[in-house]
Amino acid sequence: MKKIAYDDYIQEATRALSKGAFLTVKSNDKVNTMTIGWGSIGYCWGKPVFMVMVRDSRYTYELIEKSDEFTVSIPLKGQLKEALKFCGTKSGRDYDKFSESSLSIQAGQDVNTPIIKGCDLHYECKIKFKQVMNPNNLDQKYNKDWYPQKDYHTLYFGEIVGTYLEE
Repeated sequence: MKKIAYDDYIQEATRALSKGAFLTVKSNDKVNTMTIGWGSIGYCWGKPVFMVMVRDSRYTYELIEKSDEFTVSIPLKGQLKEALKFCGTKSGRDYDKFSESSLSIQAGQDVNTPIIKGCDLHYECKIKFKQVMNPNNLDQKYNKDWYPQKDYHTLYFGEIVGTYLEE
């Protein structure tokens, strides 16, 4: 693993994110990963930040609410498509996503949450702010198109404490 600046691969990361990345959370001895396709990398409060979104119906939500960190592992070359599909359609409540999709984890370097091996780019983050979406503040077209079941996200802003490129 090669340590890099958070913004060295920002264009590649945001491009690949729409095709899927792994959001991994650890709480006590429980670890889960889920596929995300939304998020943002930016700069807030004088720090680099990765913002991820999790619906409260997800098993990951149960874990992230009890944690103060997360990792995002991004396959930049289109690999792990089947694992991304599985982790985006199955719940960690019902499946061991790691064994079912043949994913391997590796210890984080700057956090206690692991990363997903085989991805090219990894962000390790410490949660600094969270906010439940308020539908009254959401564009009504987005509300209608993306939240017909009113299952709004919680936004988690994680300070990026480590960014690594898998070699």
